Amino acid sequence: MITDLTEELHQGAELLNELHDALTKYVVLPTPEAATAVVLWISATHGQTAWQHATRLTISSPEKRCGKSRLLDVIEATSHRPLLAVNATVAALYRSISAHDPPTLLFDEADAIWSARKSTDGAEDLRALINAGFGQGRPVWRCVGPQQTPTAFPSFAMAALAGIGDCLPDTVTDRAVQVTMRRRMAGETAQPWRRPRDSEPLHELRDRLGAWVREHLDELSDAEPASPLEDRAADTWEPLLALADLAGGDWPARARSAAVVMTAESDEGAVEGSLNLRLLADVRQVFQEAGVPDLSSEDLTARLRQLDESPWGAFELNQNALGRRLRTWAVKPGRIRVGEGGRQVRGYRLQDLLDPFTRYLPEPSDPPSQPVMASQAQVSPVTGQPTVTPKPVTVAETVTGATCGNDGVTGGDGGPTGHACPTCRAPVRPTRRAIEHAWPTYCRPCGEVAS
Repeated sequence: MITDLTEELHQGAELLNELHDALTKYVVLPTPEAATAVVLWISATHGQTAWQHATRLTISSPEKRCGKSRLLDVIEATSHRPLLAVNATVAALYRSISAHDPPTLLFDEADAIWSARKSTDGAEDLRALINAGFGQGRPVWRCVGPQQTPTAFPSFAMAALAGIGDCLPDTVTDRAVQVTMRRRMAGETAQPWRRPRDSEPLHELRDRLGAWVREHLDELSDAEPASPLEDRAADTWEPLLALADLAGGDWPARARSAAVVMTAESDEGAVEGSLNLRLLADVRQVFQEAGVPDLSSEDLTARLRQLDESPWGAFELNQNALGRRLRTWAVKPGRIRVGEGGRQVRGYRLQDLLDPFTRYLPEPSDPPSQPVMASQAQVSPVTGQPTVTPKPVTVAETVTGATCGNDGVTGGDGGPTGHACPTCRAPVRPTRRAIEHAWPTYCRPCGEVAS
């Protein structure tokens, strides 16, 4: 019995390894983490009825000829019931999604659907369908027939969307594992894709992978994998982590490393893509560099406009505009004292900004302030390459006497709710789910188990 169980577990890891080899044979992925994520996403399409959330996969690139369509070809050949929805109407999609056996929706050239330069018929309805289909039990209602009878259409289905540039709605990317493709360099090679020649071996792999996943649907339905993430990011990655845990081998560690790295990249991209988040991040940077507990509105505005690569100079940011944008985060200017004479002016206190900094911004990843010794280099369990992870520096650490009430890390030496990662010494805060379920806590910067 034990031998059979061991062989069954090895089968899962071997199938994922085989899919990884096939994927990287035809496509050059930007990072090892991206390859891991795509393999797990494809595998998860075969167990959609087990999931509470249908993870989206977004594939973008800065320009043409970066491999997006080639990646979709491999996904089509290996995923469960692929449905190419390039020219499909929203009404046709409603009628194509089955509650008991959802297809895998594949959208290429999504930039043509959500282009900012033109309005596409049905684009908003399609966005609503994709967003509704992220969670189980959220049908789309439409009136059907001569009597206009209200009818519920299932919407739950995993979907992959590919397009050029930042074309996808934020509400879609927020529910997605995001992969940004790049053009191949001279030393990066991939085998040309020939559908008649290459489809059959991938279909055979797809069938074996699907059979293995279906054998374990009950286990996957009950799975609550330990996650290094929280909130929607945790929901997005839960099916992928559950598949990795079921497969065994080094896949659980690889999956969590990919989740940490790719979610951090997505968070940074979200800050760049949102003007209000960009302003909040730049305000944090200004306070870090100033090293003071408060700044006048005039001084803060001037410093923002002087930041390198800042958009605020071109926007002609003034004190009134700054105040309007910061009110988004429930932050208002007050009377502060500045200068040797202690004259009163309107300005902002760092203490008032720590709450939105903590809630809405990823941890800053500043370079180390001193050279890193060879003994400090860490070896990644996924790539085997040495990596150096700098300790994140929070705003509260740069200002004397400023502390964040939401930060459970005290001095990096431990505290009532936080401690330092034993691998990279970065501050670690257990997630709510980790505390509730007594799960291990994973360090966001290095992806290692921290407790």
